[in-house]
Formats: sequence, C-alpha cells, structure tokens
Amino acid sequence: MGPRRILIVEDNRADVYLIREAIESTAIRVEVQVATDGEEAIRLIQKWKADEKEPCPDLVLLDINLPRKSGAEVLRHLRSSERCRETVVMVVSTSDSPQDREKMMALGADRYFRKPSEYEDFLKLGGVIAELLEGKSPRADH
Repeated sequence: MGPRRILIVEDNRADVYLIREAIESTAIRVEVQVATDGEEAIRLIQKWKADEKEPCPDLVLLDINLPRKSGAEVLRHLRSSERCRETVVMVVSTSDSPQDREKMMALGADRYFRKPSEYEDFLKLGGVIAELLEGKSPRADH
C-alpha cells in the first residue's frame, strides 16, 4: 500500500509544524498537503470532485477558525461531495467550547482534538492519527 494521504487545513504555521511533528512520530507513511485557509480547502475539494484521477485524502485535519471560509463551511462542503464524503475528518482546534464540538460533530466530523499548550501533549495527536488511519481500509477511488 502506498502512503496515506492527509490534508491539514490550518492557518497557523506553528500548529502546522506541530501537527507534522505528531505525524512523523508515527510509523505510518503519509503524504501531507496543507491548505492555509478555508477557500483553499474548498478549491481542493472541488478539484477532487471534478477529477476522478485525483484521490481524496484518507484523513483531513481541520481547524475551526480559518480565514476566508470557516472549518464548518469546509466540512459541509466535504460532506456534500459525492466522491470524498466518506473521508475521515478530525477537528483540531484550540476551542474547548461544547457548542463548537457539538456543531462540528453534527456536521459530520469523526473526531475532535483540542490543541494542547504542551509540546508532549500535542505529539499525542500522532497516536490518534495512527488510530484513525489504521482503523480504516485503504480508500477506494469511486
């Protein structure tokens, strides 16, 4: 099996770095793509929708508070996509608000991970990512 595909939708460069560190702490071969705002993420979803040769990601790591379009809008767009609606989505956010958590889960998020302030705690994200990627079969392009 080739590398698993992960899309990180995050505007904070430091958080992208920490997410990459967490991913690298796993033994899983991955191909990482980054969208730095909601509009860019939606453009990628449109591209996957339009071109069947473009594989959907196996996992999307999605921040809630993004420039241009919110994480909720990105998630709505992904879940309405015929080709990529089954993609696993984990919200990775600083928000600990029950309303944010409930809203994102109601929109179809599979998991919610609150960004911790400690580096070691942030690396625990790697274990959650590995669990999500290993717990699902390889994505069939259909």
